Order: sequence, then structure tokens, then C-alpha cells
Amino acid sequence: MAITAQMVKELRESTGAGMMDAKKALTETDGNMEAAVDWLRTKGLAKAAKKADRVAAEGLVSVAVTDGRGVALEVNSETDFVAKNEDFQALVRDITNVALDVGESVEVVKAAHLNGKTVEGVLTDAIARIGENMTLRRMQMLEGDTIVSYVHSAATEGMGKIGVLVALKGPADKAQEIGKQIAMHIAATSPLSLSEATLDAAVVERELAVQTQKAHEENKSSAKPKPDAVIENNIIPGRMKKFLSEVTLLSQAFVINPDVTVEQAAKEAGVEVTGFVRLAVGEGVEKKEEDFAAEVAKTLGA
Repeated sequence: MAITAQMVKELRESTGAGMMDAKKALTETDGNMEAAVDWLRTKGLAKAAKKADRVAAEGLVSVAVTDGRGVALEVNSETDFVAKNEDFQALVRDITNVALDVGESVEVVKAAHLNGKTVEGVLTDAIARIGENMTLRRMQMLEGDTIVSYVHSAATEGMGKIGVLVALKGPADKAQEIGKQIAMHIAATSPLSLSEATLDAAVVERELAVQTQKAHEENKSSAKPKPDAVIENNIIPGRMKKFLSEVTLLSQAFVINPDVTVEQAAKEAGVEVTGFVRLAVGEGVEKKEEDFAAEVAKTLGA
């Protein structure tokens, strides 16, 4: 596969690796971006890259809560200008309220009725009126004794760039107080799962492969190599423990008080975290880069 300058640029931006290292990584992995990231990591040339760092889209994430039930959904637009439009925000709010009632899935919400039409029909009308493509892309529901919501980089009440829901068990007043702090923590740290037990096995397997190869390569180049048994029984398990503490919510150091984990902070507050949802605008959506002038011209229909 031909390695392009754009591919090298993307890999450099997502990993912080040098140009020649990025090019070599892509060459060694036949242009596979994820494999190239892992190749760089095994060589100690890059940190773990998050897909969200390499992709973007505009729009809003909206959250709403009622009676132990919460919804977070993402509605995409082509430009940030539309995301700041009051009509668009009102539309997102209406769709969020529908989703809170009907739940289940994006498809069910699209088929549900809003102002005498289906949600999908209302979106189609808005596209024609505003002149920009829009889509209801994702939705997640969360249930629990107490659901707390938080929006980061809010554009208006209940919607912004990042939306978080946290489910907690315990006294409602205590759950609300610590829940807001934990929701802010989730927005900042973007954990992959609630705990090790709920973490995707494929993620663990991939990280183990990277850390195993990296540890053995470092050992080979060391002035005082350690026995393989030390690498397998101490070094690699230690690195995996650190990885799990960084990507699972309950094991993360609490941003408000790094001396305790999120699980410990919740326990000290007299509650238990039972689940969470985090949506950020644009995760997993490739966006064509445009300069500012082009975006303005597009918005004005030029």
C-alpha cells in the first residue's frame, strides 16, 4: 500500500512520533493506522492514541434525566455555526425528550412522533430549512436509583460537546453531590469501562500484546537484562495493572482527590457507582478538513 504524506501527518498528530518513525511504522504495517500506532508503542515511540484525537464532527450531545432514567444522544451537523443556532438546539432538545420517553434505540427514536411527524421527518424538514445535513447518530440510555447528568463545554442548558450520565446506588442527596463530581471526572478522563470485569476483552488482549513485546524489546537492549521469568511474572503484570487503573472508572485516581480511587471516593460518600455513559461530539466520524474561510462560505451558501 502506498504511504501518503497525509497518512504520515495523521499518525504523527495522533501519537507525537517523529516523521521518519511514523513513515516507518506505516511501511511496516502496510498502512494500517491502528497497527502502526501499536508498532510505535512497542518501540517506545508513542503513547496510546485515542481514536477521538484523530476524528471530528460538529453538532451537540444532549442529556436529560427523569425518575432514575437518563438519555444521552448525539445529533451531528456539518458546521459549528449550526450547532450554535437556537433553532437547531431547540430541535435537539425536542428529540432528546422523545428519546427519554421511547428509549430503546436510534431507529425507534427516528420512527417516533414529534409535532405530528416522525423524528426522522422533522430532521429532514430541518435539513431543507437550514441547508445543512444533520443526523441523529447515537443514543445511550442509563437506569439506576439515581442518575446524575453533566455537560462539558455547554452550548446551552443540557447540551454541549461532551455529555455524561452516572448511575448511583445509595441516599439520593449524597448520590447527587458526589455524582456530579464523578460525572465531571468522567468527562475529563474518558474511561473505557466501569471496571475490569466490564472492559472489552479485545482491548485487554491488544494492550497485553503491546506491553509484552515492548517489555521484551526493552529487556534485550538493556545493559543488564532481566530473566524472562521476571519480565513475564513482574514487569508485564505490573504494566497491565497500571493500564487497567487508568482506563476503568472505578480504579482511576479521582480527579477531585487523586489520593483515592473513584470507587473509594464513592464509598466514602456512602454510595456505589453502578454505571455511566459518556458521549463526545464527533467520536468515530471522519471530517473533511476545511479552512475557516471555506466553512464560512459554505454556511452562507457561497
